[in-house]
Amino acid sequence: MISISRLLCDTVSPGDSLRYGEKTSHHPTGIRQAPGVSRPVVVWNCTRQCNLRCLHCYASAGARKMPEEMSTAEGQKFIRDLAEFKAPVLLFSGGEPLMREDLLDLAEFATEQGVRVAISTNGTLVTPEIARRLKAIGFAEVGISIDGVGAINDRFRATEGAYQAALNGIRACVALGLRASLRLTITRFNFQEIPAIFGLLEEEKIDRVCFYHLAYAGRGNKLQKEDISHAETRRVLDTICEHTIDLHNRGLRKEVLTVGNHADGVYLYLKLKERDPERASGVLELLKINGGNNSGIKIGAVDDRGNVHPDQFWWHHSLGNVRQRKFGEIWNDTSEPIMKGLKDRKGLLKGRCAACRYVDLCNGNLRVRAEAVFNDVWAEDPACYLTDKEIGLGQ
Repeated sequence: MISISRLLCDTVSPGDSLRYGEKTSHHPTGIRQAPGVSRPVVVWNCTRQCNLRCLHCYASAGARKMPEEMSTAEGQKFIRDLAEFKAPVLLFSGGEPLMREDLLDLAEFATEQGVRVAISTNGTLVTPEIARRLKAIGFAEVGISIDGVGAINDRFRATEGAYQAALNGIRACVALGLRASLRLTITRFNFQEIPAIFGLLEEEKIDRVCFYHLAYAGRGNKLQKEDISHAETRRVLDTICEHTIDLHNRGLRKEVLTVGNHADGVYLYLKLKERDPERASGVLELLKINGGNNSGIKIGAVDDRGNVHPDQFWWHHSLGNVRQRKFGEIWNDTSEPIMKGLKDRKGLLKGRCAACRYVDLCNGNLRVRAEAVFNDVWAEDPACYLTDKEIGLGQ
């Protein structure tokens, strides 16, 4: 994740403690890991069942519950292992996690074990009663996916009325003081919706927004041709930055992030270097601390069957299964070639990524996207929109 609001406006948010290893007076509950320790935020795609059928779903979720889905008892064992491992956050995702009848019980169990919990949902099942349960359990964040306003969102979700249902869910959370987060995946069909999303953020008093670059995984792999161009991506980043600064200048404290393309951080640094060298220097230090793409390092995922993945987009590659081994044992096992490579990948990267002067800031970007296009985990990321001149090629 790239915190646009932090880099441009020095807006400190709860997640900064995970990105930059800080614990601030603004957010004393933020988690700071001990020096030299790098335990991942764990995304648990606890079900493949979903009430929608989103075009870009990386999990290829469907209407039916899979028979191999982990049971409640297996989920509790997994959560105990995470608590023992001291994973900083467990993010319940799916499919649609609220389709699991035991989801809230599992979340409550996690908090009893001392594990901080969050949820990523399509929002359509977040009733006022569910919001009250989420609040009572102590969810740190409720992330709700919206890919445009009104009919555009419903087209992505393949369900008429999905937008209004999700908006009702957002309102139920905001009314109770739950930290709500909008999540939008950028494609050529909706990138012009970004100003409207910022308007929604302000109008509905939402705390946070995450703009996801398209990951070529699951059904999203079929949308490669619907990804935006490099030139459009640059314009999108400019738009996000302009709106972020505008909110800040008007005293509206919002957290704005981009996800899935660490070229964003370098792009911001290069723009600031031209017009505000002092701020650019501080941004550079934050980007170095963040370390770029953290798949297999500070972010990991477990699917509904218990398979461990380097991040939530790698469902086609399992590092092991929590039904057989503890998550921490699997995560620290560098005898697995992909895991070993991801933890120290710079010598394995190829093409533009290998030659890039900013590889320490980006860490090779999203490997699963490179694999989808070039059939090579270590190839260059095709979604890097920085020019050859900007990354130091041919100089």
